[in-house]
Amino acid sequence: MLEAAELECERGGWVLFRGLSFALQAGESLRIAGANGSGKTSLLRILCGLLPPAGGEVRWRGAAIRGLREDYSRELVYLGHAPAVKDDLSAAENLEISCALAGMPADAGAIAEALARFGLAGKGQPSRRLSQGQRRRAALARLALSASRPLWLLDEPFSALDVAGVALLRALIEAHLARGGAVIFTTHQDAGIGAARVIDLDPSS
Repeated sequence: MLEAAELECERGGWVLFRGLSFALQAGESLRIAGANGSGKTSLLRILCGLLPPAGGEVRWRGAAIRGLREDYSRELVYLGHAPAVKDDLSAAENLEISCALAGMPADAGAIAEALARFGLAGKGQPSRRLSQGQRRRAALARLALSASRPLWLLDEPFSALDVAGVALLRALIEAHLARGGAVIFTTHQDAGIGAARVIDLDPSS
C-alpha cells in the first residue's frame, strides 16, 4: 500500500534521518516516535508529498508519489500538528472549508453529524471562543467524513484531548483500520492502539 524506501531528510544542513525504509499494508498502523526535532513532522510531510526527501522515495501502490500528484492526494488525509481552525469561523464553517479544499465536499447534515460525534453539537460561535481541546476536536472531526480515504497521516492527533477525546479518536482510528485503511501518526506517548508498529526517530534510541 504505502512504502518508504531509503528516505533521507535534511533541515538546516543537518541530517534528521537517513536510510529509513518501511512498508504499510491495508489494516495496519504505524506510530512515529522521537524527541522534539527528530523529524517526525518532516517525515509525515514527506509521506504526504508536501516535502521532497533529500534521498529515497515514497511509493503508493507500487508507484512513486512524485508522479501521482493529485491522484495520490485524493487517497489520503493529512492533519498537521496545529489545528487548521480559523478564529473567525465556526466549527461547522471550518469543517466545510477544510473538506472542500481537500476535494471531499460535505453537506450541512454530514458536517453537523461529524461535529456532534466529537462533542461539538451546537457550537456555532467563532472558534476563537473554543478551548484548545475543542479546537483539536473541530479539526479531527474531518476524520469522521474521511472513511473513503484509505491513508490517514496524523501529526500529534492526541494533543490537547481529554480522556474522552482520546478514546473517541482511538475508536475512530481502529474502525478505519478494521475497514482496510492505514494510519500513520506521531505522538510522544503510547496511544493505546495495540496493533501499531513503532518507528523511533530518536538517534539515541
